[in-house]
Amino acid sequence: MAGSAVRERRSGEARAETPPADLRGKVLVVDDHAQARESMAEVLRAAGHTVHCCSSAAEALQRIEQDHYECILTDLKMPGMSGVELVIQLSKRRYPASAVMITAHASVSTAVEAMRHGAFDYIEKPFDADQLERLVAEAIRHRRMLFGVTGGGTFQPAAPRLVGSSPLMQQLRQQIEQIAATSETVLICGETGTGKELVAREIHAQSPRRHAPLVSVNCPALSAQLMESELFGHERGAFTGAESTRIGRFEMAHGGSILLDEVTEIEPPLQAKLLRVLQERTFERVGSSRSIHVDVRVLATTNRNLEQEVTEGRFRQDLYYRLAVVPIHVPPLRERRQDIPDLAEYFLARAAERLGRPTPPLDANVIKLLMEHDWPGNVRELENVITRISVLSEDGSITPEHLRRWLTPPSSRSKLPQEPDIPVGMSLEEMERKLIEATLEHYGGHRARTAQALGIGIRTLTAKLRQYGYAPREKSFVREK
Repeated sequence: MAGSAVRERRSGEARAETPPADLRGKVLVVDDHAQARESMAEVLRAAGHTVHCCSSAAEALQRIEQDHYECILTDLKMPGMSGVELVIQLSKRRYPASAVMITAHASVSTAVEAMRHGAFDYIEKPFDADQLERLVAEAIRHRRMLFGVTGGGTFQPAAPRLVGSSPLMQQLRQQIEQIAATSETVLICGETGTGKELVAREIHAQSPRRHAPLVSVNCPALSAQLMESELFGHERGAFTGAESTRIGRFEMAHGGSILLDEVTEIEPPLQAKLLRVLQERTFERVGSSRSIHVDVRVLATTNRNLEQEVTEGRFRQDLYYRLAVVPIHVPPLRERRQDIPDLAEYFLARAAERLGRPTPPLDANVIKLLMEHDWPGNVRELENVITRISVLSEDGSITPEHLRRWLTPPSSRSKLPQEPDIPVGMSLEEMERKLIEATLEHYGGHRARTAQALGIGIRTLTAKLRQYGYAPREKSFVREK
């Protein structure tokens, strides 16, 4: 990778978008090869990260005693202590950073072994700058899901992310505690934005598998062609473009848990293969006949009514029964309104910390407006609104006037026409496209703002826009002519 990624940056060629500010962090690069080390550091600095370098694992262990990092990028083969041994040392010291292994094709199995000792992921040589940026951003995001940062720069466990003391939340926490102690498959149901992924992570964090990896698969972001390879891996030459062996997510999660986020997006042909894995915990990589056995706990989420999906023939009944061994429902925010003040205060404090401002108080009128809103986007919508008004408020205060432009009062909602302003017969796919295009136009083609407004990830948005014939241009998308 060394010089090529840096040359791309200097030549001004198309590059991946700069990570959002909340995914830029402090990175330690460990590699005995000076040119490769500095090349990676330059790419990550250009993406907005703070980067320090070490030429050996021993030097890295000394540095982490004096400083704190969110991501440690380490080469696998180094004189003295190897990258795997470094990961093992980080795990023993319970150092709260996401470790990413750099490996060559011949050493992939060793990199997977490192993941079983706590490494977040690995990246194969040769790789380009965009791949590196994306993986480091994902590693930092993962670390921040598990840990927080205090004002003094030391790492402490993050505040509970399942905020709220309502009876429904108390019941949910009790269920999580009971379920976490087992290794049973869990199906987490709930509307979009309720926090299903957070529930899954909490189950893993409280389980006996918590020291092993939790590997997440965002099913809607993957095409049917890529899904099988992503889940089960593939052998070199298995299909056009398979230039090296790839380890699948199930294999990466051995000894830990795998999260199948929005599992209903998996195509029917692949559902049969997934059923076999749930039944026997064995699978074959694409292009291989060798069966691989894994010890994995499966957590799955869905925002759909799976029983209805089964009735309408879109989801296998036998797979549904295998997934719903232990079902758990995450309630929508409108059913636990008494948690809204606590959630608002929590998101307000987080936004103030990111913006470097004191946390403003929320007066009774603001709380009243928040409590009256139905929150169709649930907790995610509430977080977006609080973050938005925190950024746009000039003096840092939060007033009812700030909120009213973003919330529709109940009296106004009741006067809205009952008939939807949607042409009869329009497909769900076309409706989704129109919504995405209208939102993209509203935000001037800016991907990050569009994704935030829609409540989806930038990668998911990017994939959909490419399908619609849009071409990337820096941080925005424009339609190809």
